[in-house]
Amino acid sequence: MIEKLLPHGVVAVETFEDAPGEQSFPGEESIVANAVESRRREFITARRCARDALAKLGHAPVPIRAGPKREPLWPTGVVGSITHTTGFRAAAVASQSVLASIGIDTEQNHRLPDGVEETITVASEPEMLAALSRRFPAVHWGRLLFSAKESVYKAWYPLTGRGLGFEDARVAIDPMGTFAAKLLVAGTRIDGELPLVELRGRFIVAYGLIATAVTVPSNARAA
Repeated sequence: MIEKLLPHGVVAVETFEDAPGEQSFPGEESIVANAVESRRREFITARRCARDALAKLGHAPVPIRAGPKREPLWPTGVVGSITHTTGFRAAAVASQSVLASIGIDTEQNHRLPDGVEETITVASEPEMLAALSRRFPAVHWGRLLFSAKESVYKAWYPLTGRGLGFEDARVAIDPMGTFAAKLLVAGTRIDGELPLVELRGRFIVAYGLIATAVTVPSNARAA
């Protein structure tokens, strides 16, 4: 499912189930040492997906540790992203010569809890969501917006080293499967490239899930 959202050169591995009794990879145990069992299971499986994807790029198995924002720390020269939700885990990786950054996210195709939509939307987004819901009621568009902004954040953070709130991006969704996020804060990059102004992504709704992905080409420039 995830691979349908990603360009050539990106390797994605996904699964809809955990392997019974699978243990943490050496060097990763401390990350989930105090986690509840369900959280441990999704972490272990998602990290395995990431290692399987790295293997397809020619990398030996290594622990994928977590950074200060709990972001996965990839081998030198690799960019990637991990996602997990109930009944689904996935990872996507690529060489830095192909992409500067990747962000993927999956959510259940369920209505957002009461009050959440108001906290994640900015001007014009509520009207867009209402119009989409009238035309395509089978999709929970508030949840899709949430997922899109999660993918935007995952692609943004490695390039800027800064947080990004839901209020810091305005997303325009094309119901045919794409979205564009206009950044409402300065997108200065730590790699010296021109600032990020807009990030673009794709989405799919299948198997009761919403999946989104954002990629930034290695030669990305401001719009």
